[in-house]
Amino acid sequence: MHRLRLTEKAASPEAIRLTLETVGSPQPGPGEVAVAIEAAGVNPSDGRAALGAMPQAVWPRTPGRDWAGTVVAGAPALIGRGVFGSGGDLGITRDGSHTTHLVLPENAVVLRPDRLTTQEAGTLGVPFVTAWEGFSRAGMPREGEVVLVLAANGKVGQAAVQIAAMLGARVFGVVRRDEPFAGPDGTGVTMIDASVHDVAAAVRDATGGHGADIAFNTVGSPYFAAANQALAHGGRQILIATQERPVPFDIFTFYRGRHSYFGIDTLALDAVASAAALRAMLPGFASGALRPFPVVPDACYGLDQAEAAYRRVLGGTRDRVVLLPAAPHV
Repeated sequence: MHRLRLTEKAASPEAIRLTLETVGSPQPGPGEVAVAIEAAGVNPSDGRAALGAMPQAVWPRTPGRDWAGTVVAGAPALIGRGVFGSGGDLGITRDGSHTTHLVLPENAVVLRPDRLTTQEAGTLGVPFVTAWEGFSRAGMPREGEVVLVLAANGKVGQAAVQIAAMLGARVFGVVRRDEPFAGPDGTGVTMIDASVHDVAAAVRDATGGHGADIAFNTVGSPYFAAANQALAHGGRQILIATQERPVPFDIFTFYRGRHSYFGIDTLALDAVASAAALRAMLPGFASGALRPFPVVPDACYGLDQAEAAYRRVLGGTRDRVVLLPAAPHV
């Protein structure tokens, strides 16, 4: 088998060095399966971990959190089946998916529905698990509730919009400039251009003064105040990241509004917990109510091209970047 290895943290994206190693094929133990990896997404968190941003990360290691492939050893009922998954431990505290083969617990693999291609399944894990975990912790959107997704055109934002719409919520998406929703057509989200509109005023005007029952804030500090101002009585804000740690906080408005905050860190969800979230979303993917991110050929790389793939992700591309471990390599 072939695998990528990180041996030390890099000082910059240009300095990331990924060594391609050849080692013996892994052997699954009791309760485990071996998967031949056919597609593995490159997430921003993979890039940041290569830069040393994850203090819990082990060195050396094989990076990669998302994956899809075929079971080649282990439980007889799973051999030959197309599967996919993700995990906050993968590529951080244990070897991850940027390899040709990966050993995982049986309950960390999810059967891939026919509607998903291998490349789509191998690149949806982190964004959709993050969005699902946020709603699970804060309370799943109910029919008719108002959900405000801040930075709606990011990958987690797109996933959150889709999940909320699937569950019958009235969804508003906030973007920094005038642009349409980057996710699937027909999702039914009302977009708000924050460069020309007061976000809270726009949501309250559109909801008869009610505001947002849930504000899913995917970027943290830039929208923290606007999300608070937009919250309905009893509203909850979900936070998954930030640019600045200090933020303005009005305690009086918080307790009088009966607001709640929910902090989400999917690095704390291992491959088994992430698989449980993905299984909960399977009916949506199988029916088409949830749709994966498109993967364009230009964003596909072999393992020997991984450094370029990482730099592309850290450069802020909107494309879903994927490694194809079975592709020819040097």
